[in-house]
Amino acid sequence: MDLRKIKKLIDLLEESNLAEIEIKEGEESVRLARVPRGGVTVAAPQVMPMHVESRPAPVMPMAGPTEGVSGGSAKSADLPEGHVVRAPMVGTFYASPSPDKPAFVTVGQAVKAGETLGIIEAMKMFNPIEADVSGTVLKVLVESGQPIEFDEPLFVIG
Repeated sequence: MDLRKIKKLIDLLEESNLAEIEIKEGEESVRLARVPRGGVTVAAPQVMPMHVESRPAPVMPMAGPTEGVSGGSAKSADLPEGHVVRAPMVGTFYASPSPDKPAFVTVGQAVKAGETLGIIEAMKMFNPIEADVSGTVLKVLVESGQPIEFDEPLFVIG
C-alpha cells in the first residue's frame, strides 16, 4: 500500500470522530486505531504476507523556498471580503465534472446555497463541494487537478 494513502488515512482518522479505520486492498491490510491521550496500548503482532509492488513514485511538485508556511498566511490576507468556502477534506480538487466539460462555476457567476462549486476526489470517491451561502463568486482560489489540504480556502462568495 502506498505511503501517501496511509498518510491520508491517518489524516482522515485524526479529523473524524472514528476510533479506528481498517482498509484492505487485495492481500494488504492497514488498521489504524486512535489511542486515548495518556493511555497505553499493547497490540498483538499480526503476521500478514505483504506483497509490495515496485514502481517509481510519481514526481510531485514541491514548495519552493518562497512558498511555505508563511505563504499560506499571506494567501489568507489576500482574500477578498466575503464568505470563504473551505475544503472539508484532503484530496484533489476538480472544477468540472470531467475534463471536457465546463467548470461548475466561474468568477462573477451568481450561485445559490446548495449549488455545486466543484468536486474533491478523496480515496477514489468524488465529493461535491456546495455553496453554503447564496451570492456571487468573487474568486476561485484553486486550480483544477490541484491537491488540496483540509480547511484550505477554495472560493470566495460575496
